[in-house]
Amino acid sequence: MERADLARMIDHTLLAPTATPGQIAMFCGEAVQLGVGAVCVSPNRLPLTEHALPGSIAVCTVIGFPSGAHHPNVKAAEAAQAVAEGATEIDVVIDLGLAWSGMWAAVEAEIAAVRAAAPPPVVLKVIIESAAQVDDAAIVAACQAAEAAGADLVKTSTGFHPEGGATLHAVALMARTVDGRLGVKASGGIRDTATALAMVDAGATRLGCSASRAILDGL
Repeated sequence: MERADLARMIDHTLLAPTATPGQIAMFCGEAVQLGVGAVCVSPNRLPLTEHALPGSIAVCTVIGFPSGAHHPNVKAAEAAQAVAEGATEIDVVIDLGLAWSGMWAAVEAEIAAVRAAAPPPVVLKVIIESAAQVDDAAIVAACQAAEAAGADLVKTSTGFHPEGGATLHAVALMARTVDGRLGVKASGGIRDTATALAMVDAGATRLGCSASRAILDGL
């Protein structure tokens, strides 16, 4: 894979709660230098990306992050605010308690609420926290709920859950489930070139990475 092609698949990510305005500025500069497809920052850092990025780089933020244990109305309001402040992509965390209870209609409803608050052309990615799901059937059901609610991509992980991040097995299963109708974002623990390329081979169409430079330099 060519370096530029892999770079365009990367959501260059800085979600540390301690990230300073200066660090965000340096992060955006690095994103431009690397030629990544998107940057992903915390919602309250969105104003810092204004005028710092060319239109070719999408601006992504996270909603209901990292636990997903937020009221659907709060997630929807947070999404609407993010779009108003310049986000062109939204990554929302599902309610894991609902998922563990098999309440998939409720999971779908909360995703749909966020979709309504951030309609197309905003790109909606749904974080299913694949490593924390009870089994493969739950991963499949989470992807199906996301698709039914109007999502554009399903995403493996926040990168903050103690159960871990992306795995090749989960990415492949998610890719088979959505079968090209949605994209698949692998995120969480992708820190080197070999892992990134393996995720792409497994079916990932986007990669969430904080180690973007190391991954690209590895090519």
